[in-house]
Amino acid sequence: MIATEHIQKDELVELCRKGDQSGYRRLYLQYARAMYNTSLRILNNDSDAEDILQEAFIDAFRSLNSFEYRSTFGAWLKRIVINKSINLLKSRKHVIIPFDEQGELISTEEQNDDEELDLKIEKIRDAIRQLPDGYRTVLSLYLVEGFDQEEIASIMGITHSTVRTQYMRAKQRLICHLKAT
Repeated sequence: MIATEHIQKDELVELCRKGDQSGYRRLYLQYARAMYNTSLRILNNDSDAEDILQEAFIDAFRSLNSFEYRSTFGAWLKRIVINKSINLLKSRKHVIIPFDEQGELISTEEQNDDEELDLKIEKIRDAIRQLPDGYRTVLSLYLVEGFDQEEIASIMGITHSTVRTQYMRAKQRLICHLKAT
């Protein structure tokens, strides 16, 4: 089943390369939600994430002939979305802000009550949304998107040590915020 799914994605890309309008629509529908969520986690703004989504698809569709299957189309598109999102933050002069406070690690207990768990998840999401752009971006790319710190450094155009520092500070700030609520 996985092989069929991979072939289907390649077939959609090939349909688009031939100019098939239904291929473009199907490819967009297949990836739009995930790419929007990726951008939203970085930008923390619905309309900006929607704009980035549209721009990323336009760029991807225009550059489809340069797509060489070195990765999946989804991974290629995600890289475009992440780069565009980070570039938007940079263009607004939102830089990674140092944070000097120290946070303590807290242990989490397993929860059996779904409502209580949902409430905690929402508190975490809210706390992440309140982080400065740089912290939120590093945290999202590392924990949610699964990029390693070297990849994040390359994507954001900063050093690996800066990524490591920003990740630790973001985590500390997040923990402090969660303790306060």
